[in-house]
Amino acid sequence: MQPTANHQPNTVSIIGRGPIAVTVAKAIKADPRLGLAAVLVRSGVAAFAPALSVTDAENIPRGVVADCAGGEGLRAHGETLLANGCKLFTLSAAALADDELHQRLSEAAAAGGGQLLVVSGAIGAIDALSAAAQGGLSRVTYTGRKPPAGWRGSPAQTVLDLDTLTEPAEHFRGDARAAALAYPKNANVAATVALAGLGFSDTEVVLIADPAARANTHHLEAEGAFGHFNAEFSGNALPDNPRSSAMAAYSMVAALKGEVAAIRVG
Repeated sequence: MQPTANHQPNTVSIIGRGPIAVTVAKAIKADPRLGLAAVLVRSGVAAFAPALSVTDAENIPRGVVADCAGGEGLRAHGETLLANGCKLFTLSAAALADDELHQRLSEAAAAGGGQLLVVSGAIGAIDALSAAAQGGLSRVTYTGRKPPAGWRGSPAQTVLDLDTLTEPAEHFRGDARAAALAYPKNANVAATVALAGLGFSDTEVVLIADPAARANTHHLEAEGAFGHFNAEFSGNALPDNPRSSAMAAYSMVAALKGEVAAIRVG
């Protein structure tokens, strides 16, 4: 996505039409350096004007693509886009806990010249963790804390009565792979931490339902040759959707803008 001689905007395509995709599309249209090329949606769903509405990944133009559709979108379209040489940004890190999918995506990218980039999502300090991993990490622990309602529809319901909790309750402790496979819609942060650091099998994950929590909190602790750090992030939801992380949406926007920045940090 290098600026062209006549300064036409660099185009981005989007997978999905949900709240995060809406935020990303608005940011693209507000930035004169960027343009919205196409939106991959289900049949009968309208795209964002003036983007081309497509229902088949084969019709996405080669270039930068923002996956805002969750793990299902990456599973359904990732291979095609990477094989077609696209640079695919995703928030769906949890899907990569599936070794078979991880391998297929890697092979598609290698064959077609594409690249898959996992955006930091709802947590920060991923750059620090990735840097620390270069010197060697001895321990990485991620703790996710949400109000009980934030765990509805997940395996937490099978071990806790989410409606009657009066104090914090742990409902999962294990490695990041087990967390991502058991909580595919709630463990993207844990998976991102794993990919940046020690990997899925060696990253410890703790998940907690806390009736006193008023926001989703992500705590990251790491030790290694670099030293030690603790980082905690308390995230708000997008204004129009209580289940979508504002930071996740903004991290995708920042990644896309970084593609056209004259000076880029990180």
